[in-house]
Amino acid sequence: MTPAGSGLRRSLGLGDAVVVGLGSMIGAGIFAALAPAARAASSGLLLALAVAAVVAYCNAMSSARLAVRYPASGGTYVYGRERLGEFWGVLAGWSFIVGKTASCAAMALTVGAYVWPEQAHVVAVAAVVALTAVNYGGIQKSAWLTRVIVGVVLAVLASVVVVCLGSGRSDAGRLDIGLSGGTDGVLQAAGLLFFAFAGYARIATLGEEVRDPRRTIARAIPLALGLTLVVYGCVAVAVLSVLGSGGLGQATAPLADAVRAAGLPGLAPVVRVGAAVAALGSLLALILGVSRTTLAMARDRHLPRALAAVHPRFQVPHRAELAVGVVVAVLAATVDVRGAIGFSSFGVLAYYAVANASAWTLDPSRTSRVVPALGLAGCVVLAFSLPVVSVVVGVGVLAVGVVAYGVRGQQMPR
Repeated sequence: MTPAGSGLRRSLGLGDAVVVGLGSMIGAGIFAALAPAARAASSGLLLALAVAAVVAYCNAMSSARLAVRYPASGGTYVYGRERLGEFWGVLAGWSFIVGKTASCAAMALTVGAYVWPEQAHVVAVAAVVALTAVNYGGIQKSAWLTRVIVGVVLAVLASVVVVCLGSGRSDAGRLDIGLSGGTDGVLQAAGLLFFAFAGYARIATLGEEVRDPRRTIARAIPLALGLTLVVYGCVAVAVLSVLGSGGLGQATAPLADAVRAAGLPGLAPVVRVGAAVAALGSLLALILGVSRTTLAMARDRHLPRALAAVHPRFQVPHRAELAVGVVVAVLAATVDVRGAIGFSSFGVLAYYAVANASAWTLDPSRTSRVVPALGLAGCVVLAFSLPVVSVVVGVGVLAVGVVAYGVRGQQMPR
């Protein structure tokens, strides 16, 4: 239970919730995930995008149904605990915190790589400090900044689509959908592209700060996901039409390379700025989500109880936000996390597997169980289709969480 007077302020409406979801999804993922996905899937990139979208849709619908029933901070940590038992809730929360902390560091380093490549770590740490301060000042400030970031990123992506499709170098023949990368390649690409979709959970983790959560969250999650899918589909088609799957797979900065190939190199610096801004938006939303899940787990003593404190003025989980900010800053300063996309995807897919299993228990009717069943199967298949290193590290990290839970259970008074 949440102690009286320690709840968070419900200040977000439908538009704010959708913007937070868009800021989480329409971020650096679309700038970073296309190239490795194209290398894995080859001509099956668009098919991989469709597979990732289907799994994301199932996860989103399951999350929305659960968020309506349990409108509190913590997302699937709360859902798993309430529907499946404490162990599954803790496993989901651990998966989310570890996976998304790695994503935070990756996004911070993405900012540094685009803004000042020679001092990427310094810029990354500065970005983490600045956005942690923004989050500390209250959820409305975060929502306002996210709205600005989303607007800038959408404008940049729209420019990329118009330039690529409007150029004389665009060729629909490059959009052929095949399986030259094999089924395994398509599934691996779908798992990598899932990284770019996995942001709608941020809406659910903010359940305690949304006005009329039963109505708002149920509408905000599918709206944000639908808009994101449209944007990603347009960008993927535009870039493929110019570079083809082979060129896209070899690109170091796919969208910037696409506008150069389309005959407008002057737009490339603008795309780089857009990528940096997008990474900032993702980082802002990620810190929000990780700190709220940390808050929920600290309330139940699965993390240090001190992290459950809520600021008396700003009504935000200030200690959890500061702790997350410190950990991410240390990682961004010391670790090369270029491989974090695969590891993050594994953790988040494990998180959503628990969400779908939880949604399965809401209604015994067959029709209501189709979506969570498909989502659960999709999460498991995509998670174990990721690169071997990502799977091994992911399983190891989850095992650490399981051991910690067991040790804590032994120490708790019976």
